[in-house]
Amino acid sequence: MQPIQTIDDFFTRSGAEVSLYYMGRRVSACSRDTFSRFERGQCAWPEPWQGQARFAAVFRLGDMPEPAIWFLALPLDEQGLLSPAQRDGFLNRLMETLGKNVAYVGQNAKDVDHLMKDNPLAFTPNVTFQAVLNALATQERGLPASQHFEPVEAYLTGQQTIDWQALGLQGIADFTARMDDSLANTLASRLATLPTSVVHSLCYCLEHRPLAASIVLALREIGEKAASEGDVETLCACIRAVGSTCQPSVGDWYTSLLEDAHACGPDVLAAMAGRGWLLLEDAHRLPLFLSRLAEDERTNFSAVVRDLALIPRLRLPIMVALRDAPKGSAIQRRMAAMTSAASR
Repeated sequence: MQPIQTIDDFFTRSGAEVSLYYMGRRVSACSRDTFSRFERGQCAWPEPWQGQARFAAVFRLGDMPEPAIWFLALPLDEQGLLSPAQRDGFLNRLMETLGKNVAYVGQNAKDVDHLMKDNPLAFTPNVTFQAVLNALATQERGLPASQHFEPVEAYLTGQQTIDWQALGLQGIADFTARMDDSLANTLASRLATLPTSVVHSLCYCLEHRPLAASIVLALREIGEKAASEGDVETLCACIRAVGSTCQPSVGDWYTSLLEDAHACGPDVLAAMAGRGWLLLEDAHRLPLFLSRLAEDERTNFSAVVRDLALIPRLRLPIMVALRDAPKGSAIQRRMAAMTSAASR
C-alpha cells in the first residue's frame, strides 16, 4: 500500500466525509480537487493570506457523533505553492498518533482532536470567520440554522422589534448564509435604518458571499454617507462587504473611490486589498490602486504588493502594472526603495 503523502490522501484513505473551506481572505468552499492539486505542487493556493494557505477541514470519521474541525495554515513559497516540510511533519505526527492503519481511525476520534494541540500549523480564526464557517457547514449538511437565526431574521426583516444588542453573531452569519433574493431585497430596504454596530456585524458576514444588486446599492449609499461624515470604519466595512461581488456596480464604486485622492487612505486601501481583491483584476483599477498605495507614505507598499502578488490571478497583472509604471512615479520610487532595501 502506498504511504500517505498528503492530507488529502489521509481523508481519502480513512474514508472521511470532508468539506474544505478557504479561511484566509474570506470563508468560502474549497474543492477537493483544488486542494489535492495544491498539495501535490500542481497549482498555487487560490486565496493566500499573509503567505499562508489557511483552510478549515470539517470532517467525520467512523462513528464520530459530531464532525471534527481542523484549522490549518500551510506555509507558501514565493510562487504561492506549498512549502511541504511542515505539512509533512504534521502528517508524520498524524500517522504516529493514529497508527499506520487508517481504517481504524474512527475508533481514535479523540486522537484526531488532540493533534491540534501544540500543532504549529493550527490557528484560531476570529469569531466572525468561525460563525460564517459554522453557518456554511451547517447549511451544506442540510441542518437547521442555530437558535440565534430566527430572532435575527425577525429583527432584520422588520417583523419584530428586538433589542439589537441581544442579537447573536451566529444568527447574523446564519442569516447572511441563507439569504435569498427576497430576503436580500427586504434587508436592503432596511439597512439604512439599522444601528451602526448591526451594520458592521452584517458587513463582516456579507463579505464572504456575492450579494444582490439591491444590497450593493444600499451598502454603497451607507458607505458614501459614512465617508461624508468622517466615519472611516463604516465606509471600510461597506467596501469589504461588497468585495466578493463581481458586479460592474461594485467595480465602479471602487474606481470612484480610487480616483478621489481624499477618499482612499490606508484603511480604504487595506479593505480593498484584503476583501475586494477580485475587483482589482482590472486594467484601469489595478494600476490606480497601486498608485494610491505608493503615494501614501503611511502604507506598507512592499508588504501589500507581495501579498497580492501571491494571488494567482493577480500575479501577472501586478508584475505588468509595476513594470509599466511611468518614470518618476510614486510606484517607481517605492520599487526603487524595495530594491535598495533588498540589496543591503
